[in-house]
Amino acid sequence: MEEHSLPPCLIRKSDGATLYATRDLTAAIYRHKKYHVAKSVYVVGQEQSLHFQQVFLVLKKLGFNWASQLQHLPFGFILQDGKKMSTRKGKVVLLENVLREAIAMAEKSIEEKNPTLQNKSQVAHDVGIGAIIFQDLKTDPQHSVEFSLKDMLRFEGATGPYVQYTHARAWSILRKSNSVVDRGSIDGLSDEPSWSVVKKLMDFPNKVQESYEQAKPSEIATYLLSLCREFNKYYAHCKILQEDNQLASRLALVKCTAIVIKEGLRLLGMQAPNEM
Repeated sequence: MEEHSLPPCLIRKSDGATLYATRDLTAAIYRHKKYHVAKSVYVVGQEQSLHFQQVFLVLKKLGFNWASQLQHLPFGFILQDGKKMSTRKGKVVLLENVLREAIAMAEKSIEEKNPTLQNKSQVAHDVGIGAIIFQDLKTDPQHSVEFSLKDMLRFEGATGPYVQYTHARAWSILRKSNSVVDRGSIDGLSDEPSWSVVKKLMDFPNKVQESYEQAKPSEIATYLLSLCREFNKYYAHCKILQEDNQLASRLALVKCTAIVIKEGLRLLGMQAPNEM
């Protein structure tokens, strides 16, 4: 069978479900023929799971071996006041309006907490946009998400601003230090708070790999929250800038943490301001 042909029984039917199936079959064949992709991931709501199981099975029965590289990545609902948003019923929030409001709320919060901050507008943009991205990606894709800008923009708890603020805190420590950070080695640290952070840092490559293999950005987001909690415990219990023979090692640990947080945020499509 040629790649552009489909069984007549799928073309003659006029019901909506069959038309959608025909379109998805044709689109899949066209994409493979034109782009030769190694893998295709369909990011569509979980209520369409059966539909895509059927589409992929039909492609396999048509003899297309590459159909085994098609994957449906289902996701849950975005809820507002506990109810599903619906375009048909007009129960939607426009993304453009959400982004504007998030940036404005972030700018107001920064103005209250740090009015002398340089580049407040840029930081507010990074924090506002990042809060929405993080809220979306931190949750397992199949779980529903309650939409609340107020909760997304908190600087404490499981939020994007919390992770970004922890990154900014690390760089604040480094700026206050008069030492050359790169001369330190974390091998000199032996206390429990330090090694809790070290163990988290060592786990970063594994979490990135798991996130890729499972197609779950939430693995990275959850990891970053855990790392930030351990680092903030370390910050609370250790006198990092105390002048002693382990100062360079402590600063090296702080810098390593800042690097990993920034890279984790980058993988999620977020910025990591050095000051907030």
